[in-house]
Amino acid sequence: MPLLAGASLRDRVLACLGALIGVSVVGVAGLALFPASIPWIVAPIGASTVLLFAVPASPLAQPWSIVGGNSISAVVGVLVVHYVHDPVTAATLAVAAAILVMSLLRCLHPPGGAAALSAVLASSLIEAGGPGAFLIPVVVNSLLLTSVGWLFHRYSGHSYPHRPAPVEGRVLPPDSVSGLLMEDIDSALADLGETFDISREDLALLLARAEVHAAERIHKR
Repeated sequence: MPLLAGASLRDRVLACLGALIGVSVVGVAGLALFPASIPWIVAPIGASTVLLFAVPASPLAQPWSIVGGNSISAVVGVLVVHYVHDPVTAATLAVAAAILVMSLLRCLHPPGGAAALSAVLASSLIEAGGPGAFLIPVVVNSLLLTSVGWLFHRYSGHSYPHRPAPVEGRVLPPDSVSGLLMEDIDSALADLGETFDISREDLALLLARAEVHAAERIHKR
């Protein structure tokens, strides 16, 4: 089984190259823009980089997820640090609250949990330099990384921001569709009761393409 469904060796090499470029740009810009008293790069950017370049079609890797998820979670973490002084309690509340807020604002991004936790771990920095000493690097890092990802994926062969689209040159014939509607997919997802890291539109497109290949295989018999 492949590490990621649909991932090729080319995709993995491109992911490594994209990560190299993305973190380099963010790091160099951070060193140039920020004074020595605040971080030039924040740890959640590493996890955001993995999503952005390794799985650019994931809903968790889209621009609003990266920028909104990291930034909003950082704000949540700063607020928790301000009101909760026990570090263990603050850490648990920050991550839990970040998940809730990201979900409500439709920008769920796993590194956002790390951004909220980082605010707790950087409480001394926030007390000394103010909230901006932590929030500004998070926001700027996220914006820069997303910009690099957008430019990189213009040449990587992947759409970014991702938009489900039929395979070029392979139009689905009308008789290949079995009658599945989006409501059917929604009902099936509700039956399973799980959350999957794929958009419902991509799932519908994947099922339609699978039907085409199944029909071709049957006709060859």
